[in-house]
Amino acid sequence: MIPTDPRGKNYKWIALSNTTLGVLMVMINQSILLISLPDIFRGIRLNPLAPGNTSYFLWVLMGFMLVTAVLVVSLGRIGDMYGRVRMYNLGFAVFTFFSVLLSITFLHGHAGALWIIIMRLFQGVGGALLFANSSAILTDAFPSDERGKALGINGVAAVGGSFLGLILGGVLAPVEWRLVFLVSVPFGLFGTVWAYLKLQDNGIRSSANIDWAGNVTFAIGLISLLTGIVYGIEPYGGNTMGWTNPGVLAAIIGGFATLAVFVWIELRVADPMFRLRLFRIRAFAAGNIAALLGAMGRGGLQFMLIIWLQGIWLPQHGYSFSSTPLWAGIYMIPLTLGFLVTGPVSGILSDRFGARPFATAGLLIAGASFLLLELLPMNFAYVWFALLIFLFAVGSGMFFSPNQSGVMNSLPPDQRGAGAGMLATFQNSASVLSIGVFFTVITIGLAAKLPGTLFRGLVAQGVPAAAAHKVAALPPIGSLFAAFLGFNPIAELLGNKASLVSSLHLSPAHADYLLGRSFFPHLISSAFASGLHLAFDFAAAASFVAAIASLLRGGRYVHAETGSAPLLEAAGEGLAGAAEAAGTEVGAGELLDELAGVDD
Repeated sequence: MIPTDPRGKNYKWIALSNTTLGVLMVMINQSILLISLPDIFRGIRLNPLAPGNTSYFLWVLMGFMLVTAVLVVSLGRIGDMYGRVRMYNLGFAVFTFFSVLLSITFLHGHAGALWIIIMRLFQGVGGALLFANSSAILTDAFPSDERGKALGINGVAAVGGSFLGLILGGVLAPVEWRLVFLVSVPFGLFGTVWAYLKLQDNGIRSSANIDWAGNVTFAIGLISLLTGIVYGIEPYGGNTMGWTNPGVLAAIIGGFATLAVFVWIELRVADPMFRLRLFRIRAFAAGNIAALLGAMGRGGLQFMLIIWLQGIWLPQHGYSFSSTPLWAGIYMIPLTLGFLVTGPVSGILSDRFGARPFATAGLLIAGASFLLLELLPMNFAYVWFALLIFLFAVGSGMFFSPNQSGVMNSLPPDQRGAGAGMLATFQNSASVLSIGVFFTVITIGLAAKLPGTLFRGLVAQGVPAAAAHKVAALPPIGSLFAAFLGFNPIAELLGNKASLVSSLHLSPAHADYLLGRSFFPHLISSAFASGLHLAFDFAAAASFVAAIASLLRGGRYVHAETGSAPLLEAAGEGLAGAAEAAGTEVGAGELLDELAGVDD
C-alpha cells in the first residue's frame, strides 16, 4: 500500500506552485534589468557610460548574482538546521521588502546609483534564501519517481522568467522605471502569506553548530574572486581591459588563496558548511561538475545574443537604437519556447530512465548549437537564428531538469538544503565567471580590429583625423556597453547632430549618416564577429567537457530515504576498501547504488 502524505494529497502541488512562483519572481527581477537599465539611469539622472560610472552599471547588473552565488550554500545549510520552509518564507519576505525600497528610490546621481546597488545586494539575500531552499522543499514534497517532473517545471519557470523579464522591462521601463521593481511586490506579498499558511516543514533537520570559519572564508574568497572578474572587464590605464590592474590581480589571486584555506577548514571542522564528503557520491559530484561547466558555456550567451541583436542586427533592419532592447527580448522568444518544450518532458523521462542519457544528450546539442551559430553571418536571416537558439534551448532543457533531479536524488535527506545550495553556488558563480570570459573574449576581438576600422570609417565621412583618432582610441568596451544598453554608440562618442555640424563642421547629410541605423552596425560587424566566434568556441568546449562529466555520473541513483544514509556511506566506503585490497576495481558509487536500492 502506498503511504498517504499526512500533509494532504495535494501538498506536493502546493509546494510546486509556491516554489515556482518564487523562482519565477526572482528570475524576472534579475533579467528585467537587462532591458531597463537605460531608463533606470535616466531616471536617476546618471549616464552609465560616462568615465567613472561604468562600475555603477556593472554592480547594478551583477551585484544580485554575486550575492546569491556567495550565500546560497550557507543559507541552504541553515535551512537544513532550522527548517527549509522557514528560511524559504523569510526569503520571500526579504525579497519583497527590498523590492519596495527599490521602487521608492528618490535619490539621484551617484547617490541614487549607490542606493539601487545596496538595495539590490540585500534583495539578493532574499533571492539566495529562495534559491537555496526551493529545490530541497520540492525534493521533500515529491517521491523520487516524480522529482524530475517537479524540478523540470520549476526550472522552466526559472528560464521562462529570465526571458519574460526582458519583455516586461521593455514594456514597463519606458512608462515608469520604478515599475520594474514594483512589479515584484504584489507577487512577493502573496507568495509570503501563501508560503506561511500552506508550506510545511517535513525535512529531516540536522542539528549542528554554524561553521563560522568556513562561512567567513568562503564569503571573502568568492566575493574577492567575483569582484576581480567584474572589474577585470573595465578598462585600466591605457588597456582595454583591467586584467593587468594590480587590484584585480590581487582580488583574483587572493580569492583563490582564501578559497584554498576554506577547503582546508572544511576538511577539518566537525560540522562543515560545504559538505565535501558529498562529492564521494558519484551522481552528486558528476552532476555538479556538469552544472558548473554547462553554466560556464551558457552564462554569458544571453548578453552576447542581446548585443548582437541590439548593436548590429536590429538597427540594420530598421529599428531605432532606443527600441532595440524591447525587440531583442521579443526576437529571443524561441530561446524560451525551446526550454518550455523540453524542460518538463525531459524531467518526466528522467524519473523513469535516469538523468544520464538526457542530460548528456542535452549538453551535446547545446555545444553543437554554439558551433552552428558561428556559421551565421552577422546580418543573418532571422529564421536560421531562431532555429539555432531554439535548438540551444532544447539542449539546455534536456540537461537542466534531469541534472537537477539527479543531483537532488543523490543527497541524503538531511543534506538536501546544503546540497541544493552547493549546486546553485556552482551555477551562479559559473554564470558570473562566464559573463567575464565572454566580455573579455569579445573585447579582445574588438580591440584588435575596431580602432582602425572606426578611424577609417569616421575619416571617410568627413570627421577630422584628430577627432577620429581620439574616438578610435577609446576603450571598445564602451561601444559594447552602449550597444547593450540601447544607446547609439556614435552619438555617445561624438555627440548629437548639432554638435557634429557645429564642432566638427560636418555636412548635415554626413551627420545623419553617422548617427543613422546602419553606420555603426556595419562598422562593428567584422570586429564583433571575430570575438563572438571565439566566445562560441569557448562555450562549445565547456559544453562538451560537461557532457563527458555527465556521462560519468553512472546509472540512476536514489539515496535511501531513511536515516540509514550514514550507515550506507560507511558500508560503501568499507566495501570499496575491501574490493581494492582484493585487487578489484569497484567504485564506491556502484557499491552505494547496490546498497541503496538503485534502479540502473
